Amino acid sequence: MAAELPISAAPHVPVMLAEVLGALKPAAGETHVDGTFGAGGYTRAILDAANCRLIAIDRDPSAIRAGQALAEHYEGRLALIEGRFGDLQDLLEGAGVAAVDGVVLDIGVSSMQLDQADRGFSFMRDGPLDMRMAQSGPSAADIVNTLPPETLANIIYIFGEEPRSRAIAKAIANARAEAPITTTFELVKAVERATGRQRPQDRTHPATRTFQALRIHVNGELDELVAALHAAERVLKPGGRLVVVTFHSLEDRIVKRFFASRGGKLPSSSRHVPDVAQGPQPSFALPFKGHIGASDEEASRNPRARSAKLRCGIRTAAPPMPSIADEIGVASPRGTRH
Repeated sequence: MAAELPISAAPHVPVMLAEVLGALKPAAGETHVDGTFGAGGYTRAILDAANCRLIAIDRDPSAIRAGQALAEHYEGRLALIEGRFGDLQDLLEGAGVAAVDGVVLDIGVSSMQLDQADRGFSFMRDGPLDMRMAQSGPSAADIVNTLPPETLANIIYIFGEEPRSRAIAKAIANARAEAPITTTFELVKAVERATGRQRPQDRTHPATRTFQALRIHVNGELDELVAALHAAERVLKPGGRLVVVTFHSLEDRIVKRFFASRGGKLPSSSRHVPDVAQGPQPSFALPFKGHIGASDEEASRNPRARSAKLRCGIRTAAPPMPSIADEIGVASPRGTRH
């Protein structure tokens, strides 16, 4: 009999859960990967939907520790691995798994991380300016206090798509000249020097894009996403499904380009138009055109779902295509580091 799941371990309901399950289609006896375990919402839903095995990956050691109760509840069907989803293939090989039937990726920061003030992800809660998912390496405070203003401006402009990036970077430089910026609210105040405070008619807080940019840079998120997409292509069995949920345009652009490069049209089968070899055969079939968005009901209930986009590909029997990371990725700002 399965172990009782403590109430405190019950996960939040993740964005587009029904759509993710519909795209992944887990079945009994299969092996799936949740590359972004977080609070375990997708993981639990997949394991409840079918008598399958699931390997959950997260670079955040806190998420792995919190997930132990879930692993006990599913009695051997759930394995938790601490690591980056960009290293998905190596992590699976280390666990003795060569191929899987499905991979799901929910890109971005988890609600669990946003809710913890001491992690420094949210401009709505005061805490140390950290933002490190793996809790190691340079923090956001290290970045804002050491990088030249022009590099900060590039990070904020490229990763945050913030048109006021130069003014914000200058305001940050002026603030840190007075005293180091060590907390989230100190960074918010520095940003507001350039943007002004949020007005009632503003849909988003003026620090939103700056916090997004720093988080992406600190964690190397876009590079990890590119690596994870290529790794999923290598480990999925023919017929296996890759399901990706993104929340902003930079992530979605990468996923869109990846599937476009892998899901090209098959050669014509018409007897009047002979087949012509035009490079490698598609490694993914695309079950629907474009992306799926959250329902109006979910978007009204959960503001985070409004920007969510789900894209999916079904692995063909063709060999993996050569990496085109430079084509589908986003160039890192000059002078930055991960």
